Amino acid sequence: MSNKCYFCGREKKSGFMISHSHIRTKRSWKPNIQKIKAIINGAPQRVHVCTRCLKSGKVKRAI
Repeated sequence: MSNKCYFCGREKKSGFMISHSHIRTKRSWKPNIQKIKAIINGAPQRVHVCTRCLKSGKVKRAI
């Protein structure tokens, strides 16, 4: 599954997990991507969308 939102472009970010002794190890944060059927240019199409866009109303869902 694609880890990029079709509407806002959110994708995986990386950084460090820092322990109490300040040992840094790599980690990543992934957006909550859902595969939904949305209306795009007047036609229904399956796209990968983050839940932030779904909640904010940027996406018009096809029923």
